[in-house]
Amino acid sequence: MNKILILICGIFLLTSCGFEPLYAKKQNNNSWYFSGNFDNSVTQEMAKISIEPIAERFGQQVRNQLLDLVTPLGSPKNPQYRLYVKPANKQITQQAMRRDITATRERIRYKVSYYLEQNNKKILKGNSISFVSYNILSNPYSTTTAQKKTEEDAAKIIANDIALRLGTYFHKELYNKGSY
Repeated sequence: MNKILILICGIFLLTSCGFEPLYAKKQNNNSWYFSGNFDNSVTQEMAKISIEPIAERFGQQVRNQLLDLVTPLGSPKNPQYRLYVKPANKQITQQAMRRDITATRERIRYKVSYYLEQNNKKILKGNSISFVSYNILSNPYSTTTAQKKTEEDAAKIIANDIALRLGTYFHKELYNKGSY
């Protein structure tokens, strides 16, 4: 009985929170969004973004991830938007100290700033932060491999965050214009 009551309360809370799907178009004025048809206006708008080159190896990894997420069919021939991403900083914190004051773990904070431009006017800007960590092992090769994997993971996290924010921005803009 308690499980059924919790489920019913959960459904009422979810419907009252204002949750709105990002890639599904509302088909009619009732409370159901999805009727089997997807609206791809957000992805079509995102496909008009040119992702500018980013400095440093980490920036290249972020850009490659963004290209896969934002423009999977290739760069647009006549872009309407330009996305600029700048690696802001990388902060390394040593953790789990041994008795001889050497670390056995490192935590890295990557921060990038970005902005989206249309007709030389900034329309969206923000920061994205990723926290990742790895173990410092006795084998230097293993530690180097862990560092590289951690950097790749951080690039994926940041690219996913930026792509999601772009999708949210375009969803809101298309919804406000009434074309969605």
